[in-house]
Amino acid sequence: MNKQLLLGAEAIAQSALDAGISGVYAYPGTPSTEITEFIQRSARVEQLAVRAAWSTNEKTAFEAALGMSYAGKRSLVCMKHVGLNVAADAFMNASITGVHGGLVVVVADDPSMHSSQNEQDSRVYGKFAMIPVLEPANQQEAYEMTRQGFALSEETGLPVMLRVPTRLSHSRAPIVRSDREEQNKLQPSREKGKWILLPANARRNYQQLLDKQAKLVALSEASPYTRVIEAKGKKGVIAFGIAYNYVMEAITTFDLPVAVLKIAQYPLPEKLITAFTEQYPDIMIAEEGYPVYEELLKGYFGNKQFRGRLDGALPRTGELSPNLLAEALGMDTGNGREIPGIVKGRPPMLCKGCSHSDLFDALNKVMETYPERHVFGDIGCYTLGALPPHNIIDTCVDMGAAITMAKGAADAGIRPAVCVIGDSTFTHSGITGLLDAVNDRSPITVIISDNGTTAMTGGQDSAGTGRFHDICKGVGVEEEHIRSIIPLRKNFDENVAVLKEELEHEGVSVIIAQRECVQTAKKNRKREKRQKEAMQ
Repeated sequence: MNKQLLLGAEAIAQSALDAGISGVYAYPGTPSTEITEFIQRSARVEQLAVRAAWSTNEKTAFEAALGMSYAGKRSLVCMKHVGLNVAADAFMNASITGVHGGLVVVVADDPSMHSSQNEQDSRVYGKFAMIPVLEPANQQEAYEMTRQGFALSEETGLPVMLRVPTRLSHSRAPIVRSDREEQNKLQPSREKGKWILLPANARRNYQQLLDKQAKLVALSEASPYTRVIEAKGKKGVIAFGIAYNYVMEAITTFDLPVAVLKIAQYPLPEKLITAFTEQYPDIMIAEEGYPVYEELLKGYFGNKQFRGRLDGALPRTGELSPNLLAEALGMDTGNGREIPGIVKGRPPMLCKGCSHSDLFDALNKVMETYPERHVFGDIGCYTLGALPPHNIIDTCVDMGAAITMAKGAADAGIRPAVCVIGDSTFTHSGITGLLDAVNDRSPITVIISDNGTTAMTGGQDSAGTGRFHDICKGVGVEEEHIRSIIPLRKNFDENVAVLKEELEHEGVSVIIAQRECVQTAKKNRKREKRQKEAMQ
C-alpha cells in the first residue's frame, strides 16, 4: 500500500523502515515514543532482523546507533529534546568521528511544555555540532526527509538531525510511500584513526568537519524543500519547519500580499536568504522554538529589519499559531469566541488503584513525625505526588536528580533525606547517584517505586525489572538495608514500619516498593484472555 494515514512520528518510522535501517535505538519520551513503537509493531522487524528494543537511556541509545553505523549499517536513534542532553557527549563527538553507515537522529521538541520540563530547542545542538539539521513542515515531508537524511548522512559522513515539534509528531495526515531500500551490507569501517579521538586525530577530524561546512551550505541551497513564494508587497516571511504552515494559513485567510521563503535545512542557504532580503525590506522570522535562526540572520545582515521572537513581534514562549502570525503581520484577528465554563478544570491525577498512591499514603504517615519534611522526586507518573491529595513531593528537576539532590541535602544536614524514583528512571540515570551516596556513606533513604514498566510514556519495558535488589547490592548498599514492600492498603501498617526504620538509619538505605502498574495489569489481563480464547 503506497498511501497511509500516519502520525508524523509514524511517518518517520515508516520512512526509516523503507530506507533500510538495521536498528532503531531509543528511550521512551513524549513526543518521540511512537516512532520506536511503530517500528516494534512492524512485521519487518522480525522478517529483516531489525533491532528494535528500548535502550536504558538516550546516551546508550546513541552510542549503540553509532556502533551500528561503524559496522556500515543504517541506524535510527530517537529521543525527546531533554533526552538529547543525556546523549550530548556522544552526539557532539559523533560529529568529530563522523559516521560510516547512515545515522539519523530524530529529536522531538515540545514547545509549550505539554509534557516536559522546558522548551529547549534542539536546533541549538545541531548548530553546536555543525551537522545538517532537517526540519519538515508536514507529515509527507517528515517521511521524505527521513529517507533523505540517511542518504545525506552517508554523502557527508556526518550524523543528520531530524527535528520535529509536538504538533507534527502527534498529528495525522496521509503520506505517500516510495519503494523500500535493502539494508546495507555488513561492512565495518577501516578508518581506524577516524574513530579514535586522541588529540592528534580529533584535531584532524575537527578540521575536516570545518572543511565540510561549505558543502553543507551548498546542499541546503539545493534542497528541494526550500522554495520562495513571491508576492507584490514589501513584506516577507522566512519560515522554518512547521511554522511555514501557520504562515501560509494566515496569508491565505487574510489574503495578505506577503512573500515567503521556506527553509527546511541547516546550515542556512545564504545565497537564497541574501536574494530574499534584498527584495523585501520588512521580514518576519517564523520558527517554532527559540529564535535560533533569527539570531543568526541578525548576525549575518546587521541592521536589516527582521522581526520575530526577539523584538516581541511574536511571543518568546510557547507554540506559534496562524493567529499569532496574522497579528504579527498587522491583522486584527479578534478575540475569538469565548469558551463557556461548563466543565471545571481538573488537575492531572494518578490512576485509581495506582501503587504510587499507596506508597505516598504510607510515606505521608511516616513524615508526620518529623518537624520538617523534604522528599526529593523525579521524572515519572509519581511526580503527581507533588499535587493534592498527596502533596508529598518537593522537587522534580531532571532524570535521576532525586537521588543526587537527596544526597546533597543530606550532606548539608537535612534529616531525613528521602527520595522517590521510578524503576525506569532509576536505571536511566539513578544508579550512578546511588553509587555516590554509597561511597560517601550518605544518610539517605532511596525509595524505588517499581511498577514494572515505563508507565508515563505508555507502558514500555523497564530495563531493571526484577533485578533492583541485585543492582543495589552490587552498587554497595548493605543488604540488610535493601528492603522490599508491596504498596497495598492492606499492607499500610507494615509499610509504615519499614519506612520508619529506614528513615532512621544513618546511612544509605533502599526501599523497593514493588507492585504492577494498574494500566499495564489491565493490558496484560486482556492479552492473556485473548491468548486463551485463541487456544480454545
